[in-house]
Amino acid sequence: MNNERIEVTILRNLMYNEPYMRKSIPFLKDIYFSKREEHILFGEIYNFISKYNNLPTKETILVEMGHRKDLNDDEVRSVKEVLEVLNPEDVDQNWLIDTTEKFCKDRAVHNAVLEGIKILDKKDSKRTPEAIPSILADALAVSFDNHIGHDYLNDSDDRYQWYHTKEKKFQFDLSYFNKITKGGVPSKTLNIALAGTGVGKSLFMCHVASSFLAQGKNVLYITLEMAEERIAERIDANLLDVTMDDLHSIPKDMYNDRLKKVQDKTKGQLIIKEYPTASAHSGHFRALLNELALKKSFKPQVLFIDYLNICASSRFKGGNISSYFYIKAIAEELRGLAVEFDLPIFSATQTTRTGYTSTDIGLEDTAESFGLPATADFMFALQSNDELEQLGQMKVKQLKNRYNDPSFHRSFILGVDRAKMRLYDVENTAQNIVDKGTETKKEVNPYDKFSDFKV
Repeated sequence: MNNERIEVTILRNLMYNEPYMRKSIPFLKDIYFSKREEHILFGEIYNFISKYNNLPTKETILVEMGHRKDLNDDEVRSVKEVLEVLNPEDVDQNWLIDTTEKFCKDRAVHNAVLEGIKILDKKDSKRTPEAIPSILADALAVSFDNHIGHDYLNDSDDRYQWYHTKEKKFQFDLSYFNKITKGGVPSKTLNIALAGTGVGKSLFMCHVASSFLAQGKNVLYITLEMAEERIAERIDANLLDVTMDDLHSIPKDMYNDRLKKVQDKTKGQLIIKEYPTASAHSGHFRALLNELALKKSFKPQVLFIDYLNICASSRFKGGNISSYFYIKAIAEELRGLAVEFDLPIFSATQTTRTGYTSTDIGLEDTAESFGLPATADFMFALQSNDELEQLGQMKVKQLKNRYNDPSFHRSFILGVDRAKMRLYDVENTAQNIVDKGTETKKEVNPYDKFSDFKV
């Protein structure tokens, strides 16, 4: 069956096959119909369905076309000829849906290629060649989603299986972070560190990026604050077990030897990309991810953005909107990016002036926008003072946690080696924070609590 016949079959079933129409109409576009008369006819069918939520008839199509002033006599005649052959017919529903989906994919890719050629020929003044990977990716992603919701009673077996399926998580090399997240952070999440200037936002992110690389993960680190080389310097200090000062005096052969040991231990890759402060937004990051996949076959499993408040928004201009909505928009866009590319995103934010001097930081101490905590999946504060600095320690306090009860180990202590840009677990004796998570619990049979369960 050629493309013309497929198009006619689609148009016929849009007029006479209501189950098919309901499933397919959200995914069909007029640009998929290359012949002018079929393009016009689909537009009339689509407009009628959108307005009246019902199947059109030949008579209604002809009446609506009679109101149009943009069609000449030849176009009207051609549409009527197609309309005359559209009569009801029996066809296998599953075959029809599958064939329509393939048709949509083929046409989407075909149109994307034509758009790319137009851009390369400089006939598109609004887009540059950098947009081509994104256009092709969107075309290749075209598919029919037949899932229309979770049936609470009929889908109970699937739900039970989901309860007992181990979720893919990205583990920390810090035991308390694994405890409070139930084994690490999942994909499609936004995780935020809150801290004052100089406390250790970038230190935390460089350490966690280093630990994921050491675990064999592909890591992308986007920096809008420091140069790429400065971030690489911190990660070198962490992974090579060399102080920041010694990195500048270490012999080349020793440096290469230590780097070789790191390469031998991990299959992961780390790419660091620098953008000017406040110049890049989620659209730039999306283009970078697509470009890395296309040019280097590199797909990150974890993304770090240093840091959120100095990103731009793809939807708003900073001068025309309050900081609450602007920062919230950035957070929403980054979380959407995490969902789109199926990875966790780590970023950071500043405390307010009062939060910087506070001994007990809360969500209300988030600088510029309380909309950020509302969007984040996991948010925690990094705190320091003179006493903790002298001990080489840092206090972590949970502020929001969608992975676990935030009162479980609400706050705890980490060791800090600033010279080597490292965090580490301290002895239990240093954990002088007492909360719900440190209480001694009696061992019980986990199934006993269900013995008297009643609906």
